[in-house]
Amino acid sequence: MRYLLLCYDDEAVWDNRPESEQQQIIEETRKHVEQLKSRDRLRSAAPLHPTSMATSVRVREGKRLVTDGPFAETREQLGGFYVIDANNLDEAIEIGARHPGARWGTVEIRPIREIPGLPNG
Repeated sequence: MRYLLLCYDDEAVWDNRPESEQQQIIEETRKHVEQLKSRDRLRSAAPLHPTSMATSVRVREGKRLVTDGPFAETREQLGGFYVIDANNLDEAIEIGARHPGARWGTVEIRPIREIPGLPNG
């Protein structure tokens, strides 16, 4: 089964970390990604630019509304994602718990719905 792991953390906390600490965390994340690849569990992953670069679009009553910034103001922001293969939720939780960001942020785990006719890659 495929799962989406959504990685949330506080951008302000990240921005205030020393550069050396940021690089250490990035290296830990690379190792985690390589481990998932070697176990044929990783399907896709990407970090996101900060919410200051986000744009939100809504259509209401046929009118498109475009705003700068994220959809919602929250204490933690979406910083990246992984699409993984796991045998079950317990394995997905194990993988999410090994992500370095789980130590100070949140890794939300959601099963991906398979709908015929939609891409599933």
